[in-house]
Amino acid sequence: MAVILKTVDEIARMRRAGGMVRELLDAVRPHVKPGATTMDLEQVAAAKVKEFGVTPAFKGYHGFPCVLCISVNQEVVHGIPSANKVLRDGDIVSIDTGVVVDGFYGDSATTIPVGDRVSEKAAKLVAVTEASLAAGIEAVKIGATFGDIGASVQQTVEGAGFSVVREFVGHGIGTQLHEDPQVPNYGQRGRGMKVRPGMVFCIEPMVNIGRSAVQVLPDGWTVVTTDGSLSAHFEHTVAVTEHGVEVLTR
Repeated sequence: MAVILKTVDEIARMRRAGGMVRELLDAVRPHVKPGATTMDLEQVAAAKVKEFGVTPAFKGYHGFPCVLCISVNQEVVHGIPSANKVLRDGDIVSIDTGVVVDGFYGDSATTIPVGDRVSEKAAKLVAVTEASLAAGIEAVKIGATFGDIGASVQQTVEGAGFSVVREFVGHGIGTQLHEDPQVPNYGQRGRGMKVRPGMVFCIEPMVNIGRSAVQVLPDGWTVVTTDGSLSAHFEHTVAVTEHGVEVLTR
């Protein structure tokens, strides 16, 4: 596993990319409401990317057609925006996106409740998934292991009675969207590679209300829970420096 450590200058470029990703998600958020289509959200994001004058990270990646991945309810990740998919009051919507700035990537995801009729269980799922991301970030320290990060996410999720998706994990990021190391959302404390200054990676828990098992739909992209239970997804890009940990997409 070849982990590419980033310089101070490279992290500064990634900070710019991360800031744009955050602005992109913030621009889309007000449009997440009952009656909107997932393609409506895609068009908002595409216009913002054009305004920034940067390259979207996902569009064209292995043939993916859009700026955003939008996954609704039982969809876990990699949902394709569609003019035929209308959001309903009570849905939950995961939005994942990234951009490339000066040759470096930023990547982040959030899950947003739609309307004001979201069930108590769905609201808890969203809150726990976000808390598990925070727990993973809290575990990032120089000399800690990636097992410490995964265990922190896993304990938060399973302690609430939910399950962590295991087939998809977080990842290193830099001049490529996906680099080493892999960053699982489960693990054993003290196990795995140690965290070092210069590492930049994405922590991205995907959490299901029901069982952890998932499958890919015939479109070749959209990942869903096999039992039809709701799923939520949060992600941040984090950089490890000599001075500590910085969330580049916050």
